[in-house]
Amino acid sequence: MSNKLNKEEIKNLLPHRDPMLLVDELTNIKKLFSATAIVNVKKDSFFVQGHFPGQPVMPGVFIVEAFGQAAAALTAHGIDKTTYENKLVFLMSVEKARFRNPVIPDCKLELNIEAIRSHGKVWKYKGEAFVAGKKMADAQWSATIVDRK
Repeated sequence: MSNKLNKEEIKNLLPHRDPMLLVDELTNIKKLFSATAIVNVKKDSFFVQGHFPGQPVMPGVFIVEAFGQAAAALTAHGIDKTTYENKLVFLMSVEKARFRNPVIPDCKLELNIEAIRSHGKVWKYKGEAFVAGKKMADAQWSATIVDRK
């Protein structure tokens, strides 16, 4: 099993597509435990176009979305493919989200995520977001695997 996934490989695991597929790469993968996701935040990223004109910032809700996508990719990559076929991962809750510094475009946002526990189809995760070693945000969240309709 690979220790690194590129964007095309992530597309094979997640239903998200551009412009909503935020995760560009998943590295340092420890099966069903942890990984580092890379999000290349660009000046032309759709979510900074009006947030804020003249001083673009990545919205905090998109950092949380990137955490969720990274966790879904980590989980989908680690579980048996037949278990994950025709499934989606839905965010259930976000806890303890803190936004410590603004994420300014033209940076590489690194998300260190960890699966804290799983119980059946429900998973709990935690993560920290960094730019050039500086902590930008952190959060805990839960997600569930559901049947695709």
